[in-house]
Amino acid sequence: MSNVDSIDLEAAAYRLRGVAHRTPLMTCLALDQVVGGQVLIKTENFQRVGAFKFRGAFNRVSSLTREQRTRGVVASSSGNHAQALALAARLCDTTATILIPDDAPNSKLTATRAYGAEVVLFDRYQADRESLTSELANKLGATIVHAYDDPFIIAGAGTTGLEIMEEAKWLDILLVPTGGGGLLAGSALAARAAQPNVRIVGVEPDASDDWQRSLAAGKRVNVHVNQTIADGQQLPTPGILNFEVAAPLLERVVTVTDADIRTAMRFLFERVKIVAEPSGATAVAALLAGKIDVRGQRVGVIISGGNIDVQRFTDIISKTSMA
Repeated sequence: MSNVDSIDLEAAAYRLRGVAHRTPLMTCLALDQVVGGQVLIKTENFQRVGAFKFRGAFNRVSSLTREQRTRGVVASSSGNHAQALALAARLCDTTATILIPDDAPNSKLTATRAYGAEVVLFDRYQADRESLTSELANKLGATIVHAYDDPFIIAGAGTTGLEIMEEAKWLDILLVPTGGGGLLAGSALAARAAQPNVRIVGVEPDASDDWQRSLAAGKRVNVHVNQTIADGQQLPTPGILNFEVAAPLLERVVTVTDADIRTAMRFLFERVKIVAEPSGATAVAALLAGKIDVRGQRVGVIISGGNIDVQRFTDIISKTSMA
């Protein structure tokens, strides 16, 4: 398929049934009181491999032909897609080779290897990941499974939004973390199909504000990728198909600082008893930082992942304090 629609989302949900976890939709009175609205938290940190990425990876790999599976799959990822694809490949009896930035958290590298994938490191600030991935795929004769710019990936990620809307019944606003845009595009499509007037807001780190700038320009733009603790969202431009799908559905995209993210991670740990990785916490960070007014609103918010080691987690949250 070259585009994505609600039929593709339902097909993905069928493939994932009994394989992916249906993650909890949680509430937190403390969070409601802080932001003045009713917040429903979709906890994809409890998904297989600890992030929503498993949904898209399994949907893509399970759709491959038998011949394609004999040749394996290749991808580039800062970590969560790597783990997801490694597990999906194992479950579908194929092999995975993953290009991972050399500054990715060690816990993600270790987990990816543990799921059975071969890891190849590269410099995210100097190398062209797309060229490296293509060269590796050609060398191995393998299928590239893009981390986000793929209709099967978008549809799989969109099952997150399907589950939210099925359980929540209705929302005023849905806040979605975005990097390449698989989760944003898929969840926006799912939410709008279920409820045409729901407001969709994307959230990204201000150190890599490609979605916000692209929406303002009305087309995909490239930005300089700056350092941020939200390593899973350090991308220079939105995915091609992702932007095509998501842009018409978005109200806007807001940005958060590293300080905002640290505050959200600590709040989630202390008040909600949830461990979120930096990229996974950005939508909650936007709520706590008041980047969007949700007073009197019913709000869905996605925690996209929880893959972070103990040392890095404590280092990050120790740099902020709770009131």
